[in-house]
Amino acid sequence: MTHEEAVEILNSMTKSESLLRHARTVELVMQAYATKLGEDENKWAIAGLLHDADYEAHPDQHPNVIVNLLREQHEEEIAHAISAHYTHWGVGYDTLLDKALIACDEITGFVVACAQVRPDRLQGLEVKSVIKKLKQKSFAASVDREEVRKGAELFGVDLAEHIGFIIQVLQQHQEELALQPQASSTQN
Repeated sequence: MTHEEAVEILNSMTKSESLLRHARTVELVMQAYATKLGEDENKWAIAGLLHDADYEAHPDQHPNVIVNLLREQHEEEIAHAISAHYTHWGVGYDTLLDKALIACDEITGFVVACAQVRPDRLQGLEVKSVIKKLKQKSFAASVDREEVRKGAELFGVDLAEHIGFIIQVLQQHQEELALQPQASSTQN
C-alpha cells in the first residue's frame, strides 16, 4: 500500500480535525521509530496513520472495518498491528510493529494534549511535565494511563525516554501540526 492510498482511506472515513491530527502524529512517531530501528518506514507510518481510521465512521465496529479493509488489500502485518493496538482486545503482540503501535498511540495523543494547554505548545515541553500530567487523572481523563504503561513495557522502552523521543519527533513538525508557539497578543 502506498502512503497516498492510506491517506485516501483515512480521509474517506475521518473528517474530524483532531482525529486527523492524531492519525498524523502517530504516523510521524511510528515512522521515526522505524527509521531508528531499521524497520520498514512506509509500513510503520501507514500503521500509525490508519490505526483509528474507522473510529469516527464506525465507532461500534472499530477497528474491524479498517482491519478487514487492510486484509482485503493483503496488508496483513499492518492489519494485525491495528487489531492489537489496545491491550483489552486480547489480540497477541507478535511483531515489533504490533508493540510499537500500542506503545505510541495513547502517549502520543497525551503529549499533544499537554502541548495544547501551553502557550509555547511543543517548544520547551519537558518530559517531566508530561509525566507529572500523567499522574493528574483529571487531565486528559480519557487517556488510559495503564495502557500507556503497558505499551512502553511491551515495546521495551523506558517511558521517560519514549516521551522524550515523541516530543522531539513532534517538535520537528510543530507547524504542520499547529502546535507551534502562539503569537503574542501584545505588541512592543
